[in-house]
Amino acid sequence: MELSTILLEAHSGVRWLVVLITIIALVWMTLGLVQKRAFDQTAKRVMLAFSGMVTVQWLLGLILLLVMGAFTGYQLEHAVTMTLATGAAHMHNRFKNAPDQTRYRNNLLLILIVLMLVFIGVARLPQGWMG
Repeated sequence: MELSTILLEAHSGVRWLVVLITIIALVWMTLGLVQKRAFDQTAKRVMLAFSGMVTVQWLLGLILLLVMGAFTGYQLEHAVTMTLATGAAHMHNRFKNAPDQTRYRNNLLLILIVLMLVFIGVARLPQGWMG
């Protein structure tokens, strides 16, 4: 099996882990906001797992792009959009000194921004959401 095939399969499979942690993060941040919870270690870990999985997916995609070597317009658009999404996913660190409810609200907004960017980035691919 070729390296590009392995990377493509890994990139395709890891997306489901990203989906799972994104759902967990959305629910956790929403519950924390609605129930006015303290922003505890679990909330921090959820956001770290979210940004970490987004980054793993981005790195796999970047390595795949470099291994394939052929850069088409849609691949570059996808890569740039996903780079923006990865950067946004890590912005949760900016709120570490904010009040708890502000942290929950801002993290929830960040997750939604990342989801919007991912939606746009995947839509740029020829197979879009069907691949």
